[in-house]
Amino acid sequence: MQLLRILAFPFSLIYALALYIRNVLYDSGILQSKEFKTPIVSVGNLSTGGTGKTPMIEWLLSHLSADSKLAVLSRGYKRKTRGFVLAQITSTAEEIGDEPLQIYSKFPKVSVAVDADRIRGIKLLETLKHPNLILLDDAFQHRKVRPLFSILLTSYGKLYTNDWYLPTGNLRDNKNSSKRADLIVVTKCPPELDDESQLKITRVLNPGKDQKVLFCNLEYDNDLKGEKEKISLDALLDKEVTLVTGIANPKPLIDFLRSAGITFDHREYRDHHYFSGKEIDFFNSKPLILTTEKDYMRLKDRVDNLYYISVRHRFLNKGDVVITKSLEKLGYRFL
Repeated sequence: MQLLRILAFPFSLIYALALYIRNVLYDSGILQSKEFKTPIVSVGNLSTGGTGKTPMIEWLLSHLSADSKLAVLSRGYKRKTRGFVLAQITSTAEEIGDEPLQIYSKFPKVSVAVDADRIRGIKLLETLKHPNLILLDDAFQHRKVRPLFSILLTSYGKLYTNDWYLPTGNLRDNKNSSKRADLIVVTKCPPELDDESQLKITRVLNPGKDQKVLFCNLEYDNDLKGEKEKISLDALLDKEVTLVTGIANPKPLIDFLRSAGITFDHREYRDHHYFSGKEIDFFNSKPLILTTEKDYMRLKDRVDNLYYISVRHRFLNKGDVVITKSLEKLGYRFL
């Protein structure tokens, strides 16, 4: 795979040039971004997957005031339907995608919809649900929509400044597009990342004068949830555990489990992998399956003795206060 990426370098130059031209057309006004009467907050990244967009959407939903009419619009990546679909209690991962289903399962009062056509999706949400705020998931590179506020995520282990363009690297937008963000959040940081290290990273990212750079790490729950019951993480110490992951980067979870003294057999699959009948039979032959919350959305009701571990963002140096104050200036109330 690495060799193929190297051989694809000429194509990455063509891709980078196409991105540059597209952004120049938008920046000059030749191509126009559409604004909506409903305020829109965009959460996204410059690369493909693995920066924690879904936990960031969930963080915002859990902190915004409960009296707000909130909506989330996602593409619904790897779903098996097309067009606009509004989440409901009977929705499945195949219909709306695993991440939108995860969000809707946690926040059933929030209007969660999927549509690859973001403009159409926003219009239909406005018509059907009349939200006061729409969170646009994984949409930083979608310039057809002009958000009121943009949050750009980049992973500590692979900053966008150190990446290269598809297909050689993982960048799907120009690095200079970061200047459009209101906030840049470095995710998946070590919990002990000190001020000096944060300052070095900020200098590498080289934000604009009005941009703030925040840092957060992943915080895992010690209570594992299943269809029937909860068990503590400590309960796994004397059990045979099979860890199943179909996410972009399972390393933070693996490191966390090992630090907790958990031993496990890791079965790793591609991001958003749909499990075959043979794989399901294998999982059911094991005494305990541990998975991520996103994978749980595709495995529940099919695997016995299945548990998932939740994850959330924890901001360093009171970065959460910076986000809340920034959005409060725009008129939104936080808990």
